Amino acid sequence: MIDCFIPFGTKEETKRTVETLSLSPLVNQIFLLASSENQHIDGTTLLLTDSIQSSKSVSLIAEHANSEYALIYTKTTALTLGYFALNRMVQIAIDSGAGMLYSDYRQMVEGKTQAVPLIDYQEGSVRDDFNFGSLMLYYTDIVKHVTVNKLEDYKFAGLYDLRLKVSQHTSLVHLNEFLYTEEELDNRLSGEKQFDYVDPRNRAVQVEYEVACTDHLKEIGAYLFPDFESVSFESEPFEFEASIIIPVRDRVNTVEDAAQSALSQECSFKFNVIVIDNHSTDGTTDILKRLSADERLIHLIPERNDLGIGGCWNYGVHHAKCGKFAVQLDSDDVYSSPETLQKIVDAFYEQNCAMVVGTYRMTNFKMEEIPPGIIDHREWTPENGRNNALRINGLGAPRAFFTPMLREINVPNTSYGEDYALGLNFSRKYQIGRIYDVLYLCRRWDGNSDASLDIAKLNANNSYKDKIRCIEIAARQRLNML
Repeated sequence: MIDCFIPFGTKEETKRTVETLSLSPLVNQIFLLASSENQHIDGTTLLLTDSIQSSKSVSLIAEHANSEYALIYTKTTALTLGYFALNRMVQIAIDSGAGMLYSDYRQMVEGKTQAVPLIDYQEGSVRDDFNFGSLMLYYTDIVKHVTVNKLEDYKFAGLYDLRLKVSQHTSLVHLNEFLYTEEELDNRLSGEKQFDYVDPRNRAVQVEYEVACTDHLKEIGAYLFPDFESVSFESEPFEFEASIIIPVRDRVNTVEDAAQSALSQECSFKFNVIVIDNHSTDGTTDILKRLSADERLIHLIPERNDLGIGGCWNYGVHHAKCGKFAVQLDSDDVYSSPETLQKIVDAFYEQNCAMVVGTYRMTNFKMEEIPPGIIDHREWTPENGRNNALRINGLGAPRAFFTPMLREINVPNTSYGEDYALGLNFSRKYQIGRIYDVLYLCRRWDGNSDASLDIAKLNANNSYKDKIRCIEIAARQRLNML
């Protein structure tokens, strides 16, 4: 019932995977995707290709799969199947009618085994880094159907494009069972992996992913043409032209740097700094009380005890002293120069936008640049940025908003993804301005909230952002029907 497709790694590792698959009576043929005729393992059929991620490989899979299901393994390390794992996958694929089925798994990390539970696929799970694990069972007929005269020549985005196309016709089903074990060679912390998609070295990969995602959005009626509503900045009077918004809780080691960076801005207009101190207990409050001797710094302690970062933003933005433009500064970070705020405000008028996103540099606590260095999110273009935003995981920093619109939309009261949800909402109708000068220094240290997340927290974060994408896709589909 199954034809298997695996990439060639080392001969020893690949042979172990072949032997594992051969033990199942469900397996019909095993195809080895390799770059050379010398990369051959007995008991397999060799298919010459570049990478298992390419559209060439997907075409070969569609061409050679003759059994009911096609099993794709994406790693080059040895695969270990659980007891009757393939039987279980086929049974659930049949019962659910899945076009593609994936399961939880275990991974070997430095000799230790750990469980990796995955999350359910949603319509909004269009990001290219969705974790399906390395073993996916596709219904062969749907693979053949979506690849007939419909494949771009992708070097990197072939499998990504395949699952998007399959999702347009049928379901991608997650089985909450640990059916196999793989070896994990990337042992970096979550905070280190977080910025892979904006690493300049991955630019060619990202360009392909954007093309595939844009095509998918067009197919499902969620693509937005680059037509934007204009913004009138004189809709209501403001005492201050801009306010720098700093939500903070227990950042005694960083908040003074952030506040002083904000207060040191040199502008041609009147501005203030609104710090929302979310009931700090570590001495942060004392620092802010001292700094509020400068009347430009407004130190707020909410009466409420149920505010996340987004709720703190709302608390500051709805303050009577909030300026026409609300500009982000995290309590861990600092602006790169005294000119940052002026550049941001100027961009609103020059680009007639409701939101502005700048460029930042990753640094350590000593302000020394660390990889990946400058992050400018050049995937955000006036022509396609708001479509591509559904694929990526963030919009950059610093972020700034036209306050009347922000007060109307409001920020989700969460402490993760609130800025992303806001950016998607703004971009639905309005242009998002871009500044490619480095305006912001994002300091990474052990105390960062996303420096090292466990799998449960990562899954919760990813599920939430995927849900936000679901909502946004539905809103855009309705907008296109008007």
